[in-house]
Amino acid sequence: MQIGHLVFGLAGLLAMVSFMPPVAGRLRLPYSVLLAIVGFVLGLIIHVHSWAPLVMSDFLDSLQQFEVSSETFLFVFLPILLFETALALNVRRLMDDIGPILMMAIVAVIVCTVAVGFSLDSVSGYGLVVCLMLGAIVATTDPIAVVGVFREVGAPKRLTTLVEGESLFNDAASIALYSVLVTMLSGGGDLSVGHVFYRFVFSFVGGGVAGFLMGRLASGLFIWLRGWPTAEVTLTIALAYLTFYISEHYLGVSGVVATVIAGLVVGSSGRTRMSPTTFEQLSASWSQFGFWANSLIFVFAAMLIPRMIAAITWTQVLLILLVFVVTLAARAVMVFGVLPVLGLTRLGTKVSPAYRVVMWWGGLRGAVSLALALAVTEQENIPYEARQFIAVATTGFVLMTLFINGISLRPLIRRLRLNELSPFDRTLRNQALVIALEDLRTRTDEIAAHENIGSDVQGRVHAVFDAAQASVDGSEIRQLSHEQKVSMGLAILASREEEMFFDTLKAQVVDWRTAESLLARAERMREAVRSGGLDGFDAAIAADVRYSTAFRLSLRVHHLFGFQSWLARELAKRFANLINKRSVAQRLIQFAEKEIQPLLGVEATAAIIKAHRRRLSLLETALQALNLQYPLFAHWLQESYLGRMARALERSHYRDMLSHFLITGEMYADLSKQIDQRWSHIDKRPALDIAMSAAELIKRVPMFEGLSAESLRFVARLLKPRLAVPDQEIAMQIGRTRVMYFVASGAVTIHLPDQTTVELGTGEIFGEMALAAATEFEARVTSLGYSRLLMLTEGDFATLLARDPALREKIDAVVKQRLRALEVWQQFQSGARQHEALPELSTKPL
Repeated sequence: MQIGHLVFGLAGLLAMVSFMPPVAGRLRLPYSVLLAIVGFVLGLIIHVHSWAPLVMSDFLDSLQQFEVSSETFLFVFLPILLFETALALNVRRLMDDIGPILMMAIVAVIVCTVAVGFSLDSVSGYGLVVCLMLGAIVATTDPIAVVGVFREVGAPKRLTTLVEGESLFNDAASIALYSVLVTMLSGGGDLSVGHVFYRFVFSFVGGGVAGFLMGRLASGLFIWLRGWPTAEVTLTIALAYLTFYISEHYLGVSGVVATVIAGLVVGSSGRTRMSPTTFEQLSASWSQFGFWANSLIFVFAAMLIPRMIAAITWTQVLLILLVFVVTLAARAVMVFGVLPVLGLTRLGTKVSPAYRVVMWWGGLRGAVSLALALAVTEQENIPYEARQFIAVATTGFVLMTLFINGISLRPLIRRLRLNELSPFDRTLRNQALVIALEDLRTRTDEIAAHENIGSDVQGRVHAVFDAAQASVDGSEIRQLSHEQKVSMGLAILASREEEMFFDTLKAQVVDWRTAESLLARAERMREAVRSGGLDGFDAAIAADVRYSTAFRLSLRVHHLFGFQSWLARELAKRFANLINKRSVAQRLIQFAEKEIQPLLGVEATAAIIKAHRRRLSLLETALQALNLQYPLFAHWLQESYLGRMARALERSHYRDMLSHFLITGEMYADLSKQIDQRWSHIDKRPALDIAMSAAELIKRVPMFEGLSAESLRFVARLLKPRLAVPDQEIAMQIGRTRVMYFVASGAVTIHLPDQTTVELGTGEIFGEMALAAATEFEARVTSLGYSRLLMLTEGDFATLLARDPALREKIDAVVKQRLRALEVWQQFQSGARQHEALPELSTKPL
């Protein structure tokens, strides 16, 4: 086939499918159903097109010469479809419903395969393996066919996530089962449940690991390509195909799962590592790629339908009807039986009855099932009868789901009212509309006055506003309870916070590492508010200032082994996060005062602002502790933040000048280079100095005053510097070894058994009683701030005291004083000693 002829055919198909979305909208048909109709018609007429004009005849002739194989579907179109859908998914929403998604993607596929296989085997003579293979092929749902309908009718986002997640992952389950059964049918072994299970688990889990590693590798490479959007988009295309092919061909695991996981990784972390404007460009580009791939794969698959059902018999028609009924029944068992039970456990979330009905009826099949059936027809070592039956049954079943389920899915969603806003959202929408119309009325009056537009024209414009206001009830907001208003406002601010953090990344106010952490925390805040309202917000702000898992781990490693570099990086990251969160919290309060109050009223806004001021207070307290301990780093952070804001404003100013033709493109490029040079110093982060030399720290401890230089060097070798963060409990025993501490800087609190506390500051010691007096007295010790401590183990303590009598005398004096205090306390506790009343004061005059 000539290349020009091929290009002509593809260009003609793309021109044709470009008109399909508006046509499908006018006909009120799902887009995928219209594509199937067009492809089916093309599949019929390409064999009888001698009547057509020259150009049309050449176009149909080029389509007839296309050799569309199963590998074309699987290796050309499928990676694009999978990656595009995964890229657009919100990973946190996906993880919230990962239980029901994986159950429908894995267990439901197995149930459908077994149900179809044994049902057909009992009424036909094709054999169990053939029937099971057909069950595996028809078990995979098509995300494009279903989600297209959801988007058209405005179905809830969670329902879309559930169906998209299931469709993405059940392709892997279906293809894994299909591969095992093909091998068995080709004479590669006997049917074994254990073998099938092993192959499936290995393929699924291995694909997930491969996709995660390749997605993380690509996310790391985005940093090297920053500033080159076309190169970054190109890398994602290469990632989709390389992940699929390497996983399938070299690793022997599921390319479907690998590609999905790689897309999820890029979608979640890529936007913080790409250049500021690239992720938006990336999303638009992949939306276009997905449209092309989805349209072409449906048309090509539908063109094969006439050939695949040419030899259909009435017996096979009845078997197709049986497959349709059995698959619906198997899916009903999972959706209405197993899914509610899963929702009662920790593994699943509750899914409403309306959602379950749509999930059951919305299990449309599409191009993937047709591609697998086509792959069976290409297996020459499989008996012809089996190949012909699988091709016919799959094609007929896919057509039934598209034309029965697909066409009726839109009315079903509307009947269940899943395309409507909730009363809560509708109330907020109406209130926003009322406020916007009032503001627009004022602005249009100002424009009319400025432009000398007549009052009769203004009156007609006002009539439009009046009609819009009459269609909504602005008083609905007053029907909401105070708690509902507060929850609504907090949810709005949580979404606004996430957008603010992303804006700071786009403006390069923060680096990608900080942005990644801030966006992750903002997503958790939004989910907490959405699920728990004000209580969820309070829990989230308390968690927001806690130390991260990485920080606690680095602190533990430092405490055990003395490693300081990792802890320094985590402290610097915490410092940067706190200062950016404080800035956003302050702006959110201003946003609430300006934007939320007109929507929700004064009382609810006051409660929302009060909650955010609590958060601001927590952030200030946490930040103040770091500011006092590391003033130089705090100064650099403030300079960096202000400098990055100035750099972003300067860039924005030059872009505005360019858009208004005040400067040329060459001038803009030169000014941009000057910006980078002028502000390059703010990107050079200084090291956060927590390096604590024992030789330096012991000079701060009065107990070591008067020791000779040689003794100080000896002491420095024994003492181990440690950093304690605010509220950290300080371990008094490392393994089986007891330890004591010298406070070089900062302060600690001793929590005594009688619920009283004692604070010890710089130069004090604690833990010495257990070592020097062999007492079992135990007390809990926590750090008041960022305290620098010198730790001494039990063995080194004995060595130190034996070597230096003067130091031993100082420690013995402290121990005797504290032992006496302990003895008195124990006497009071046992009742052996009572509190003595003070003598009465004499009232006689002197």
